[in-house]
Amino acid sequence: MPTQVSFPRVSLPDNERVTLISIGLFSAFVNLLMMTGPMFMLQVYDRVLPAHSVPSLTSLFLIVVFMFAILGLLEYSRSRLMARLAARFRMRNEETVFRAALAHEGGSVALNDLDQVQGLLSSRAALAIFDLPWSPLFFAAMFLFHPYLGVLALAGTGVLIGLALLARPLTKKSQAIANKAQTRAQHVSSSLQTEAELIRALGMQGNGFHRWHSARTEALQAELSTQDRSAVLSVTGRSLRHLLQAAILALGALVVLRGEMTAGAMIAGSILMGRALSPIEMIIGNWNQITRGYQAWQRIAPLLRTCTAKPMLPLPQPRADLSVKELSLVPPKGQAPVLRLVSFDLAPGQALGVIGPSGAGKTSLARALCGLWPPTTGQIRLDGAKLDRYGADQLGTYIGYLPQNVTLFDGTIAENIARLDPAATMEGIIDAAKRAAAHQMILDMPDGYETRVSLLGGQLSGGQVQRIGLARALYNNPILLVLDEPNSNLDAEGTEALNSAIRHMKAQEHAVIVMAHRPSGIMECEQLIMLDRGLCRASGPRDEVLAKTVRASRQDPALANIGPHRIRSATG
Repeated sequence: MPTQVSFPRVSLPDNERVTLISIGLFSAFVNLLMMTGPMFMLQVYDRVLPAHSVPSLTSLFLIVVFMFAILGLLEYSRSRLMARLAARFRMRNEETVFRAALAHEGGSVALNDLDQVQGLLSSRAALAIFDLPWSPLFFAAMFLFHPYLGVLALAGTGVLIGLALLARPLTKKSQAIANKAQTRAQHVSSSLQTEAELIRALGMQGNGFHRWHSARTEALQAELSTQDRSAVLSVTGRSLRHLLQAAILALGALVVLRGEMTAGAMIAGSILMGRALSPIEMIIGNWNQITRGYQAWQRIAPLLRTCTAKPMLPLPQPRADLSVKELSLVPPKGQAPVLRLVSFDLAPGQALGVIGPSGAGKTSLARALCGLWPPTTGQIRLDGAKLDRYGADQLGTYIGYLPQNVTLFDGTIAENIARLDPAATMEGIIDAAKRAAAHQMILDMPDGYETRVSLLGGQLSGGQVQRIGLARALYNNPILLVLDEPNSNLDAEGTEALNSAIRHMKAQEHAVIVMAHRPSGIMECEQLIMLDRGLCRASGPRDEVLAKTVRASRQDPALANIGPHRIRSATG
């Protein structure tokens, strides 16, 4: 027994409801005008031919021309309305889906799902759904011609409906497998393209191709399996329709021979049969597209419901007063906590260093402080308000974030520093670049601030990318600066620029948090916390924590890379 189809509900705005009602009204007139052809054939065979009346034929033909012109206009209008309804649906929801996609792995899949839903809404299959309720009108007309014709039409329709109901369980599993395989192939292709230089350098082109080809072949085989099943259903439905029309003609001819019906009714009945079955055949023939669109809708509908809450009232700009209380953190799709009961306070004008071995949880803490990963337990408050009380874009203007692996977007250096803000001014961009000591470096490039960069940085070195990333973090003068391994690719000049930027932030009564391995990264930090396996092992003034680190390093060599002697050598 086929599973019940349930469509997740999402409310529609009034203008889209009006459009749907208009499409429904146009569909009503379209289907009523579809009676023009059968009625014309009936009149020609039963009245015009026996009477040999050319004037009657001319009058009927002119009426038919007018009616079909109206029919064509209505068909065009409802197709146009349906396409614009689909476009408005996409435009209304694409920002919500885009924002939700940024917060989840495989976000590009959600955007592709929106394309699938738009394609379904603007397809002929969607219009067939509007035509389907009018099929009983054509069946009723066939019963008026003769009960036998009506019974045969209903029986044939039952067979086609059974075929349509059978289509979903037959194609559901294969379609899901095909979608999963296609998504995997896209991810493999994207990851290989992102690391194209590394693949060439390590001689991995052949291995990379085999990996992608394997994923693509799996996706192709799954798609072919789905298309084969859909083709069988489509061809079967079309063949049954032709057979039923032939059966209607044969049965009609038999009834005519018995004198119970006219020849005109026989021809008209055949045309009505085709019209009654047309929506069902259209749905069966496009079942593959309907299935993809339905599955895509099931995936994005929860995003539309959960991400369209009323916007929060914007809070005033906070002070750089950060409080973290008993923070525990489990990464998205993770199971084990990477941070456990971490607590600290940071006042305006202070800089806090976070040290610890690899895997201690420093990067996870940075992501939590920027609102990227919500706390599992505990709280993070900025000027007394939880981070989730600020909108994502609003919080982003208050926090400057330099990730461990800096990524530049496709565009100019100016656009990257301005965080893609179309309203950014060159004064603000240059100010951020100067504070990161990147202004002269950028001017020395061939096109200056208009130099185009790519996702991988293009012709820029690692140090240049990191300094541009620092300028981006400093853009718009944030009140909290979160730096994750900020000097990993910097030379002495870049490190001095970094420390100068930290001093400038503190002088403005702003706050800075630095996740560091290298001693030079915490030179401007008065406070330190030491993380180890997600736990805060020590916290307090820098020298006290470093002294504890030295004692701990005697037991754990992984902690020996930061200590007072390293700080003295870095400053010396």
